[in-house]
Amino acid sequence: MRPAFSFPSVFAAIAFAFALSACSFFAPYSIDIRQGNHVDDSMLAQLKPGMTREQVRFALGSPLVVDVFHSDRWDYIYRFKSGKSGKVEQRTVSVFFVNDKLDRVEGDIASADGKEVAEPGVRVIEVPKAKD
Repeated sequence: MRPAFSFPSVFAAIAFAFALSACSFFAPYSIDIRQGNHVDDSMLAQLKPGMTREQVRFALGSPLVVDVFHSDRWDYIYRFKSGKSGKVEQRTVSVFFVNDKLDRVEGDIASADGKEVAEPGVRVIEVPKAKD
């Protein structure tokens, strides 16, 4: 008596089912995506009131956004998207100048110990006024 299924057809069916199921069980590898300027507290600590634009550019790097309508403001934007979880994190630091000298810095950044800022949104970083 001949078996109902031959070995090659059973093997082909199992291989096909395994290949088809692999698409739903295993997610493809996704890389972490980092965009923009990463500005940390050590970089911000270098800022002093009255610094020139060139000195700020040296300390923080070139700004990602320079607004044509607000030339006294530089925005440093950093966006991170995790490849595994898909979680998106965005940070913004804005540097303001008065008469081409550093006046103040605003933004939502992480603290030096890596903890998140308690209140998301804007965090004002006080830069002491320059003594004349």
